[in-house]
Amino acid sequence: MASLAARLRQAPGLLARRLDWRVKEPVHMLQRRLQAWKHGRDLRGAQDRTDRIRAGDVLLFCCLRNEAIRIPAFLDYYRRLGVAHFLFVDNGSGDGFLADMTAEEDVSVWTTTSSYREANYGMHWLNHLLARFGRDHWCVTCDPDEFLVFPHCDRRDLVELGAFLDGERQRSLNCLMLDMYSAVPVEEAGYAAGQDPLEVSNRFDPLGYSQVDGLLRDIYTRGGVRRRVFFHDVPEQAPALNKTPFVKWRWSYSYFTSMHQLVPCWLNHPHEPERNHTTGVLLHFKYFGLLRDKAAEEMNRGEHWNDSFEYRRYHDSLERESLHLDHPGGATFQGWRQLVDLGLMNLGRWF
Repeated sequence: MASLAARLRQAPGLLARRLDWRVKEPVHMLQRRLQAWKHGRDLRGAQDRTDRIRAGDVLLFCCLRNEAIRIPAFLDYYRRLGVAHFLFVDNGSGDGFLADMTAEEDVSVWTTTSSYREANYGMHWLNHLLARFGRDHWCVTCDPDEFLVFPHCDRRDLVELGAFLDGERQRSLNCLMLDMYSAVPVEEAGYAAGQDPLEVSNRFDPLGYSQVDGLLRDIYTRGGVRRRVFFHDVPEQAPALNKTPFVKWRWSYSYFTSMHQLVPCWLNHPHEPERNHTTGVLLHFKYFGLLRDKAAEEMNRGEHWNDSFEYRRYHDSLERESLHLDHPGGATFQGWRQLVDLGLMNLGRWF
């Protein structure tokens, strides 16, 4: 984690930027609402079962493209965690995702072939749906390769977590995104539809993370296998690992940059002064044998951040040699208690 000296060196400039942001924040909130309304017109209802949503339901919002192979395990996992309804945006999939969903009574789907990049990497679409359907609900917003873990998730569900956070007056659950990988090379990490992703990728980096104070009162986190392997030469360009995927939604809220940052900005900070909030971890299962084809597709589309720079890194690494992500410092996932013991997740006052 960042040293005290480093934090003090950056403090004056950061304070000025935060004060500037506090002035601009209402404008940005209004802009995000208008952009969500504008880009919401891109969406076409393909399967609308939202009339089945009831007060108190936990909802899940997800934008995807050609991820049908991941969805059976994704639905099963989040149903077991207490999600009552899934709201998907399908950005031009050609893998039969929509047909697969017709039998799923708790799934609604909107489709669009509009630009993912121009829709703020899908966030304008999801903000539109969150504003329409998420108000006063605890909402999970995540990608199809992200599996939420939180304290006591082996015996308590998201409904219980939301009730606890309501009692704590904590309207968001901040998380570390933890990249999972296999003990075998990426190309050999085969995955089948419906398979528990932990059967394929159950290793992770327990150390090697850094934090700096961000602009939106968040803690900006980098590290793990992505910085160690793919961004070791440009560590400052390693992707952010801080996310806020579980939120008690209000009409005025919007995701600002993916699930990394929200407005209003106070939702992004994992802790109050002198008090440790409960936090979670998103297990991130990107590094399957599927990655080679996915990287090639996204490089050609150029619809991801910085002209798909991250996917170009993956593609170059896969083309050069067999890509082995495991290393002697890696750990095998053993459950949420292990993450607490490692300092990657906080219990807060939930016991």
